[in-house]
Amino acid sequence: MAGIEEIARLSGVSMSTVSNVLNNKRNVGDTTREKVLRIASELNYIHKGQSVDSKRNTIIVNFSDFDTLFYLDILHGVNDYAQRRNFHLLICTGDDLMHYAIPEIVCGVIIIDSHTDDSVIINIADRGIPVITLDRQLPHRNVKSIIVSNYEGERQLIEKLIENGYEKFAFLKGLDTEDCKDRYRAFRDVLKEHDIPFSRNDLYEGDWRDQSGSQAARLIMLQDRMPQILVCANDMMAIGAIRRFEENGIRVPKDIAVCGFDDIIISHYLGLTTVSVPDYERGFLAGQALINIIDGNADFETSHIGARVKWRRST
Repeated sequence: MAGIEEIARLSGVSMSTVSNVLNNKRNVGDTTREKVLRIASELNYIHKGQSVDSKRNTIIVNFSDFDTLFYLDILHGVNDYAQRRNFHLLICTGDDLMHYAIPEIVCGVIIIDSHTDDSVIINIADRGIPVITLDRQLPHRNVKSIIVSNYEGERQLIEKLIENGYEKFAFLKGLDTEDCKDRYRAFRDVLKEHDIPFSRNDLYEGDWRDQSGSQAARLIMLQDRMPQILVCANDMMAIGAIRRFEENGIRVPKDIAVCGFDDIIISHYLGLTTVSVPDYERGFLAGQALINIIDGNADFETSHIGARVKWRRST
């Protein structure tokens, strides 16, 4: 069996560099890391405490490094299924993904991070690693998407709000993701179908975080007229808006109603009307789909998960 010295010789790097790679140190460039790991695998090198087959039951879950509340139920679902099948999770955020998403380390990847560029996902899939995406549809032979029915869920919400007498709407967008596009498109479609006008001045830009909801609320309060309701593309922005309104004596929902999307844990306690997404089940199904693919039961058809409105005191 090969040793570190031979791996270093074939890789054209020092033995200390090989050691850093094998011990997952962060001070090695991506190209060098991949080269060392590939050669180590080809030489059937076994690092202390590591099996050459360990990659066969390790999967990555990659998510954004902010707003961790949103991801907790998804991670719980993935982990529960993975444990049933004796798989290990490697949790990554941001750029860490490319350090570990190589065949020598893992056998599958689940993507929840909207900041991850499509080209990165395609690069991973091209390496022969199956990928499950939860935030977008991406046509590739090695990528399966599990998508929330954002459009239908938002339609149900807006239809009922109009039925309840709301006519003057404001909308707070999140980042320019497929989820956000579908939610905003449903919002505009329903208003148009009911001949309810919507001004560009009532559209606000956010970034999914509560601070951008607070900023939108501040801008609304500076306007000459107050909309009847602020529809937010996610719960965190809605929560930030409610906090800012209430700090300034604006009563929710008496002076202005607010609603969100996702139904994160805190939304229940704050009484936020929202569209509920079954995130635990989404994570469980993602883990199940990925491990089935790894086992040779390939199914790369897009799956859709339903969402339903939760009516609470904020509307």
